Amino acid sequence: MESGPAIFAGVVFALFGGALLAWTVARVGCREPVAHGVNPVASATVAGLAAVIMLALGTWCLTRV
Repeated sequence: MESGPAIFAGVVFALFGGALLAWTVARVGCREPVAHGVNPVASATVAGLAAVIMLALGTWCLTRV
């Protein structure tokens, strides 16, 4: 009964983290800014770090099932 919310949260975190990481890699690969009006290195770093954190949270939630 308690595993349902953990699975849902884990999948949501993992999907968001994966999508954000894919977006960041695609933008950096094309040498385009990740966020407009921000230092390109800083925005790529913050977005990449947020993506890794979301993937780690998703993994943590799914291991608690």
